[in-house]
Amino acid sequence: MKIWLDGGLQDIESARVSVLDHGLTVGDGIFETVKAVAGKPFALTRHLDRLTRSARGLGLPDPDLDEVRRACAAVIEANPMPLGRLRVTYTGGHGPLGSDRGEHGPTLVVALGETGRRPDSTAVITVPWTRNERGALTGLKTTSYAENVVALARARERGASEALFGNTVGQLCEGTGSNVFVVLDGEIHTPPVASGCLAGITRALAVEWTGARETDLPLDVLARADEVFLTSTLRDVQAVHRVDDRELPGAPGPVTAKAMRIFEERSGDDLDP
Repeated sequence: MKIWLDGGLQDIESARVSVLDHGLTVGDGIFETVKAVAGKPFALTRHLDRLTRSARGLGLPDPDLDEVRRACAAVIEANPMPLGRLRVTYTGGHGPLGSDRGEHGPTLVVALGETGRRPDSTAVITVPWTRNERGALTGLKTTSYAENVVALARARERGASEALFGNTVGQLCEGTGSNVFVVLDGEIHTPPVASGCLAGITRALAVEWTGARETDLPLDVLARADEVFLTSTLRDVQAVHRVDDRELPGAPGPVTAKAMRIFEERSGDDLDP
């Protein structure tokens, strides 16, 4: 594998980031995961726009998007594969052991790993921990991901692929790496960004292409929704057949199946919507 680091391609065996990089020591960094299909990134412009928004939210310098585009193209070309997870990581760079930043400038890493198509449906659980809809990192895609690691590990232990969070006021929020949609009386709803969820790229496209409504939803809506589905970069639109102990037989249901079909068609027509 070849990755992009410090302005050029390097072999994975020799590529090194400082042990004092702020992304490692205090989680001072941001990232984007981009789907790469047959050598082409999907929705790259939207992902790079969000990368810039996340950088500004953390107070990092704006990333050089021309360099990021060059890095993505170079990594994809150097690592041919049918379906890949392209990860762009941008950190505060070499810094002190405390929370203050250093003066060395940011670190940019772009890597690509092969992945497979997700199943049409999956199981999820809810977790007792909450998203803070008023936190300093709310809405930013940062490398401070430890609570997602803990929640996802619990989901795996219970035979699920995702864990769903409520927020501090008991509203449905998001998954560890996905947005969540519910179908109520034939209408598609998803929590608004004000709930504390990440403004997912796939989420935005799904809302635009299906007419889904952004609605404040209690966490217990999952116990009565007719259908539930997830969206994310690598899931696209994925039906949910079990929430905790509640089975949703026949998933994907008709509304979800239509959303899946619409997303597949629209994303196939335009790789940078």
